[in-house]
Amino acid sequence: MKTEQLNADIHKRLEEAVLEIFSSSDFHKASIRDIANRAGVSFTTIYKHYGSKEQLVFAFVDIWMGKLTDRIVDHLHGIENLKEKLRKVFWLQLDYYERHEGLGRIVFMTLPMKTWMADATFDQPRMMSLMIDVLRQGQNEKILNPNVRAGTLLDFLMGFVQRSFFMWILRGKTDSLTDQANVMFEMVWQGMVNPEKQLQDKTGTKK
Repeated sequence: MKTEQLNADIHKRLEEAVLEIFSSSDFHKASIRDIANRAGVSFTTIYKHYGSKEQLVFAFVDIWMGKLTDRIVDHLHGIENLKEKLRKVFWLQLDYYERHEGLGRIVFMTLPMKTWMADATFDQPRMMSLMIDVLRQGQNEKILNPNVRAGTLLDFLMGFVQRSFFMWILRGKTDSLTDQANVMFEMVWQGMVNPEKQLQDKTGTKK
């Protein structure tokens, strides 16, 4: 993928076209020609740089997810408390997908997951490493449940975000996706915290 080699105007037009078409259309019915017509860019130019509609979409999703990662990194600076770190990550995810609804629709609703999982962009190593490190820190400190993999805790957290976005769309976006972020996070937190710590907090005793 050679997104970085496109001039700024073509890049912007392609980005807008990808966002519009793949957030509102069936992935399998959309084509490179649809993108070319919407963006005013030749089929040949798109095919030369990306090779397929899958690679085209994945390239832009990778860019958009990278911007979310940048936001998370920026906002976590100076936060020492583990729970507050995770609360901020949870809020940032909801806020980002609300502000970038098209991306949320593409990632959670229209991309064929099997196809995306086979592509390197699915891994999002910078974001996933950051979040796994925070979760492992919590496990090492006996704050988070140490009896499951850190990846399972991440799946639990991200699954809640995905379901929240999906239902927000389904229910007509009547409220802000972040309106109950703190309440929802407390539910997530209770599902992630070390059960022994919960018992200690209730009884005031230590094993």
